[in-house]
Amino acid sequence: MRINSLQLFQFRNYEHLDLLLDSDIVVLYGSNGAGKTNILESIYVGTIGKSHRTSDISDMLLFNANEAGIVMNFEKKETPQKVNIKLFRQGPKDIRLNDTKLSQKELIGTLNTVIFCPEDLQLIKGSPSGRRRFLDMEISQTSATYYHQLLQYNRLLQQRNTLLKEYRGKQHIPLAEWDIQIADIASFIVKKRLESLKKINLLIDLMNRKLTGGLENLTIGYEQPYGEDGDMVYTKEAFYDLLQQHLTQDRHRMTTSVGPHRDDLRFFSDSIDLKKYGSQGQQRTAVLSLKLSELEFIKSEVGEYPVLLLDDVLSELDESRRTNLLQFIHKRIQTVITTTDIHDFKNLPGVQLIHCKEGQIHYGKP
Repeated sequence: MRINSLQLFQFRNYEHLDLLLDSDIVVLYGSNGAGKTNILESIYVGTIGKSHRTSDISDMLLFNANEAGIVMNFEKKETPQKVNIKLFRQGPKDIRLNDTKLSQKELIGTLNTVIFCPEDLQLIKGSPSGRRRFLDMEISQTSATYYHQLLQYNRLLQQRNTLLKEYRGKQHIPLAEWDIQIADIASFIVKKRLESLKKINLLIDLMNRKLTGGLENLTIGYEQPYGEDGDMVYTKEAFYDLLQQHLTQDRHRMTTSVGPHRDDLRFFSDSIDLKKYGSQGQQRTAVLSLKLSELEFIKSEVGEYPVLLLDDVLSELDESRRTNLLQFIHKRIQTVITTTDIHDFKNLPGVQLIHCKEGQIHYGKP
């Protein structure tokens, strides 16, 4: 996969931008606040349909503008394609692929991207929701069915929780219809997560061995806080039974305590739980291994590497990790990198340097 050009109209601090990406490694450099991350965000929006930075569309519009536009020309399996997205301060997004109108869920998977931000270095230490979101988005980019089922599950879950609130204090709550549907989709989601995690575990251990010189084994475990005796819950019958068993608790708390929305991932270096006992260096190596395995996972599922977006993450890594990362992507994966320092790229051949300053870009070195 390869992005050839990007046009922006009234997006963030860019009134108008025409950007040609003519290299495998594109480096956007400049001072903080110059608009480097805005370009990465626009690429991500062009592939996912929403931002990784905000849920409010108005945040992505130029000050006082009522709409914004993103146009990307890209190649997938050597076939030229074009995505055109219009964002409005009021009203729904307009998404088109080769002039055919799409919904957001239909857009996902059209052009695959992997984004790596400084916040991702907190993935292991952060909240379970961040780890679930990571796994769900990785699978969704390679399986439209999974993404559709995930959306349906979240809708059913919201409806069930609403009923728990509306019927608070009453003897009977009409949940049977919701519980049957939730149990069925929960089973699908967990089975797909476990299946994908098997592949990711093979890849992440391989990547971690490369980064550590074979000194450490890295694995990801799947955790269900509602499971009994450590047994994995994955059948629809088991989920339905647990929903009934936890009904008293759910009525009291007015929320659903059983299901994949409660699950978590745990990272282990050999037998060490990295969240509890891992050093900062081990945690960062694990996250970097995770991102590299994400690239390989998507390639194994769709047949080619996704585009990699690195948002000022090199400054957060030590020299050896930066070197390992750059060696891995060089001449293999189209990568767009933001940085304030181009030192790491001066001796790297085939790099396109683009200077960002006050909503304008200039090609080449300063």
